[in-house]
Amino acid sequence: MKIPFQKNLADFMGRMVSRVDIAQRQTEESRFWMLSKELAEHPTRGLTPARLAAIMQEAEQGNLIAQCQLAEDLEEKDAHLFAELQKRKMALQGVDWQIVPPRDASAAEKADAALIEQIITDMLNMDDIITDMSDAILKGYSNQELEWEFVDGLHIPRSVEYRPGSWFQLNPDNLNQLRLRDGSHHGAELQPFGWISHTHKAKSGYLGRMALARVVAWPFLFKNLSLRDLAEFLEIYGLPVKLGRYPSGANDKEKSTLMRALASIGHNAVGIIPKGMDVEFKEAAKGAEGPFKSMIDWAERSMSKAVLGGTLTSGTGEGTNTNALGNVHNEVRKELRQSDLKQIAATLTRDLVFPLYALNGKSFNGNRRLPLFEFNTKDPADLAYLATNLPPLIQHGFKVPSSWLYDETQIPVPQEGDEILRSPSQAPLQAPAQLRANWQRPGFAVLKSLPPMDDQQALDDALNALTEGQLNDQVLQLLTPVFALAEKGPEELQAGLAELWPDMADTQLEETLTRILFVSELWGELSGDVNG
Repeated sequence: MKIPFQKNLADFMGRMVSRVDIAQRQTEESRFWMLSKELAEHPTRGLTPARLAAIMQEAEQGNLIAQCQLAEDLEEKDAHLFAELQKRKMALQGVDWQIVPPRDASAAEKADAALIEQIITDMLNMDDIITDMSDAILKGYSNQELEWEFVDGLHIPRSVEYRPGSWFQLNPDNLNQLRLRDGSHHGAELQPFGWISHTHKAKSGYLGRMALARVVAWPFLFKNLSLRDLAEFLEIYGLPVKLGRYPSGANDKEKSTLMRALASIGHNAVGIIPKGMDVEFKEAAKGAEGPFKSMIDWAERSMSKAVLGGTLTSGTGEGTNTNALGNVHNEVRKELRQSDLKQIAATLTRDLVFPLYALNGKSFNGNRRLPLFEFNTKDPADLAYLATNLPPLIQHGFKVPSSWLYDETQIPVPQEGDEILRSPSQAPLQAPAQLRANWQRPGFAVLKSLPPMDDQQALDDALNALTEGQLNDQVLQLLTPVFALAEKGPEELQAGLAELWPDMADTQLEETLTRILFVSELWGELSGDVNG
């Protein structure tokens, strides 16, 4: 079955895409067979400052093989570096994401965004994809190859496969462009719609110099040299010297017997020697391991600063650990997480959302109205703080959209049919038709004669309750005499309010008068409709 395909289709960078481009993986071509057969090398074996400098210079010139293999060795061989990188990578897991339609989206654009989100959710393991993309934090780039299939009228990714960094090189004519190694000088251009090619900008510069591995490689080297020296120090100075004495005239066999006995005592704590020979344990020579440990501690602190932006969240603090400083360093980690997610979201928009939109979108018309892949990185607002501080602002006239409050608290907007939680003491809100029914209910005439409350705040609350559609006896008890004054005119209302609430400030009185006149007019219209 032929796959339906739009003619003259271009990728995000403007390169033309053909049906062949998405029919098979690029690495399945015969010219790339040698990539999967390469045996990994380990540049950290016998690593010296001169060799490390040479590896970095090769990467600057476009040969990334040794630098990528060095980065893999660093992560595998240094437990501290591995742990710090895991903290940064795991912080990216489980973050909610969504496909956001363009601004002022049409119904078709919203439907396309929902379709793309459904395909990604149902067909792909985003946690694995994001984990593989985060490999670029250390290496500077990470590539995953897409394989497409046509199912039920949709083009969908069948698989997403991570490819080792050593499979790639830089274009010698453009040191910011990654290419597949095919034995040629320039390499092969990455196939359109065939790759999720993520570059992580740890620092400015050409792609070969962006890798965080270039920053942590030097502390790793010095730490490794110090560990080797520390091991030698402990071997020489950490154990007591065992001295064996043999009598004069002892032959070679007797000397060999004594040497074997000394070795046996060292490993087994027991041994036998011929009579007439003895063993003496000499105190180990004086020495200090402090300089070696200081170098190791410095190296690990440097790695923590490079990966996480600080040391107080990694157990390598320098004696000034306080809760305040720890919070500051944790905020730095959050900023790094935000940056990592933004870079990943931009790549996924370009290399995953755009192909899905171009191949399946009903409203597709180039990349100017493109759905975006976005992570929800905003922390929920403090509910207790909002509950305390928001009501006074609303009562003073601030107009707060409910959409903003839902976004700040990250409480889902109720959908039709959802059960709404209410406080047991909260009266349900009533619609205007119910207000009219309450206006006519028996006993209302009695409520008109009840005296008003003395609390000015109660008046504000009653006005808010009535405009929101909430009607109860307490609201009517307070507002009935106020509305009676409003019917006589603004002057009578102002004089009456001044008498009922003599402590009300002039500005507050003016604002309250305006609100009462507005609400009473609305209430009069409702009453007139009912009486009519």
